[in-house]
Amino acid sequence: MDRRQFVIQTAQGAAAAGGVGLGWWTLLVQQAHAAAPMRPPGALARDRFTGQCIKCGQCVKACPYHSIELVKTGEPGVAGLPTIRPRNLPCYMCEQLWCVKACPTGALDPGLTDVTQARMGLAVIDTEHCLSWLGLRCEVCFRACPLKGQAITLTVQQRQISKHAMFVPVVHSGACTGCGICEKQCPTEQAAIRVLDPSLVQGKVGEHYRLGWQHEPHAPPAATLPSGPGAAGAAPPAATPPARSDTLPKALDYLNSARP
Repeated sequence: MDRRQFVIQTAQGAAAAGGVGLGWWTLLVQQAHAAAPMRPPGALARDRFTGQCIKCGQCVKACPYHSIELVKTGEPGVAGLPTIRPRNLPCYMCEQLWCVKACPTGALDPGLTDVTQARMGLAVIDTEHCLSWLGLRCEVCFRACPLKGQAITLTVQQRQISKHAMFVPVVHSGACTGCGICEKQCPTEQAAIRVLDPSLVQGKVGEHYRLGWQHEPHAPPAATLPSGPGAAGAAPPAATPPARSDTLPKALDYLNSARP
C-alpha cells in the first residue's frame, strides 16, 4: 500500500466512524425529546423512572392482559422502557398489581397497593371530534370507565340547533387513573379521548392566587352584647322583611318545554 492509498483509506474510515457517531447521537437526541408514552401503574416520576428502570421486561411478563410492552428503537419514548398503548391494549387495572410486584428495582413503586390510586396519565377529550360533544348519543367512554361517576361524568349541554339536551363526558383529573380503557373503547376512527402525560396538558394556577370560594373563612368571634331591649349597646331588633306574593313567573323547564 502506497502513501496515497493509506491516506484515502484512513479518511474513509474516519468518515465512516463519524457517520456512525452522528447517527447514534441523533438517535439519542430523538429518544431524549420523544413524546412521553404512557407508563405502567406505579411508575415513579419520569426522570426517576427512566434512571431506575433496568429494562428487564419482568413487568411485561407479569401482566396477565399483555398490556405492557417495551418501547422499540425508533418509536416515541426511550427504547427498552415499558409502556402501555391504550388503543391497542389498555391497563385493565387488576387489583393484584402483578406488574408492580414483579419489578425488581422499585421503578414501579411497591408502595402502590390500590390500583385506583395509580396515575398512569390523564384522559383528555377532543371536543371537536367527540360524538357526544357533536350532539350524537354515545357515552361509550363513560360506560367503559371503571371509575365512572368519578373519573368521567356526564354533563347536560344544549344542542345548537335543538331544544333537546345532549350528554357530554367530562374527565376529572383527581380520579382519572389513566388506564386508557376509554381510549380503547372510543368508537371514532381516531380516538377522540386519549391518555396523555398530565404535564403536557395541565397547567398550574400558582400559589400566589387565592381561590376564596374554595376556603372557608374563619368567622370572627361573636361580640358579647348586653341583653334586654333597654340595655345600652343592645343590637336593634332585626327588621322583618315585608311579605310579598311570588309574582315572578316560574322558570320554564328548558329541556321539556314544547317547541314553538
